[in-house]
Amino acid sequence: MRGVITGIDVVMNCRLIWREFGLRCLLRCLVASLEMGRKTTTFLDVAFRK
Repeated sequence: MRGVITGIDVVMNCRLIWREFGLRCLLRCLVASLEMGRKTTTFLDVAFRK
């Protein structure tokens, strides 16, 4: 288990992410999932980034 953000996970859980963490976090997750080829990122890295 790597815990890396994938596009399918973000899309399938977008309502939950938006409700619990807000629109800003959802948008950062979408961007991070698009950047998967260059850099691996976990959800916690994205959710608690300032």
